[in-house]
Amino acid sequence: MIKNFKEVLEIARERGPKTVAVACAQDTDVLKAVENARQNNIIDAILVGDQEKIESIMNEENIDKNQYEIIHIEDLAEASLKAVELVSTGKAHMVMKGLVDTSIILKAVLNKEVGLRTGSVLSHVAVFDVMNYPRLLLVTDAAMNIEPDLDQKKQIIENSLQVAYGLDIDVPKVGVICAKEKVNPKMPATVDAGELVKMNEAGELTGCIVGGPFALDNAVSEEAARLKGINHPVAGKADILMCPNIESGNILYKTLGFLANAQSAGVIVGAKAPIILTSRADSEDAKLNSIALGVLMAAKM
Repeated sequence: MIKNFKEVLEIARERGPKTVAVACAQDTDVLKAVENARQNNIIDAILVGDQEKIESIMNEENIDKNQYEIIHIEDLAEASLKAVELVSTGKAHMVMKGLVDTSIILKAVLNKEVGLRTGSVLSHVAVFDVMNYPRLLLVTDAAMNIEPDLDQKKQIIENSLQVAYGLDIDVPKVGVICAKEKVNPKMPATVDAGELVKMNEAGELTGCIVGGPFALDNAVSEEAARLKGINHPVAGKADILMCPNIESGNILYKTLGFLANAQSAGVIVGAKAPIILTSRADSEDAKLNSIALGVLMAAKM
């Protein structure tokens, strides 16, 4: 099990470099992140987009353009589709969003001819290195699925396992997070949690151990679970926190990042390859961590 981002970077160097196709790469922050990852021997990159703008940024940031293959396509949708095609044809291992709306690159990912569709929903997984928590903590879904139903929640958990396996977590422990620890018909999230546990026990949701419903404290604190009398393999030891909806997931995501100063990474999963979407608000470390996370996932896919 990889326990922190220092180990993530070290092992990504061992398992890389992998090739990332950057869609609409004419973005200063993205190019700096890609160059940082290249200098760390984690990736090689193919840059797809407006070549004149890409090379102008490279000159400003003292990035050696000779270290990169650049494919000139000015149209954003066409550039996104080309970057995805590079992955689907095996010329790259993952795709990264540059200066383009998320909706455009996701449309390319879902393209029936050259896309990376699997039949599963796409979902977001964030990984946090939280002070005083003895393992990396995965949070899903904070960015994609607004109000997932039971079947979508099952798929979101299955998607998150791709990330966990990339982090060498052999049997991930999934805590389904709600406001209380018992199934209550008036609280649909707790009902879904109970059903997800039943699916796991019946062999319909495999490759992990699912527990819930859990309040957050009982999923991450063994002492809190003990005081509540909760005896379950996941209690206090969760690797993955499955949030009931996008609001709760997003609040937890930003709380850990902005108030707990946790190091983080994020990736879109549910496709045939990792999709790296970094935000301008992300730190340089978070961007590098996200690329390294994609490398670890690609090495296991």
